[in-house]
Amino acid sequence: MKKIKRINIDVNKCTGCRICEMICSAYHAEVQYSNINPSGARIRVFEDKENGVYVPVLAGPYSEVECPGRTTLVINGKEYGDCSFCRAACPSRRQFQEPDAAGIPLKCDMCGEPGPELPMCVAWCPTNALAYQVQEVPD
Repeated sequence: MKKIKRINIDVNKCTGCRICEMICSAYHAEVQYSNINPSGARIRVFEDKENGVYVPVLAGPYSEVECPGRTTLVINGKEYGDCSFCRAACPSRRQFQEPDAAGIPLKCDMCGEPGPELPMCVAWCPTNALAYQVQEVPD
């Protein structure tokens, strides 16, 4: 059996406090907890002002090329481009790239191996909008 680790997000519980961004950046600082720079976090909180919700997004895999398609999604009457919900770091945007080293992509690593019992963003979320799940699946 192999373990699949996942952070589940409940946007209905997220208040947009961004504590997850701050603790993630502090935990991953070159000298752990030495500074807080949310642009170095592996999680970002986006605000959908029209619908009054905050959406935490975890950094996903790096893509060396831009996406070939540019489609538009319509949710509750508002249009979103492909990049709006994309988790990848890619050449077309600076999202999820190391702020102090140009172009180095960031990816959520669940706070590493071995890491804390819970990823830091989950442990520090005051509203339980983030939940850690480990699932065993056959190899």
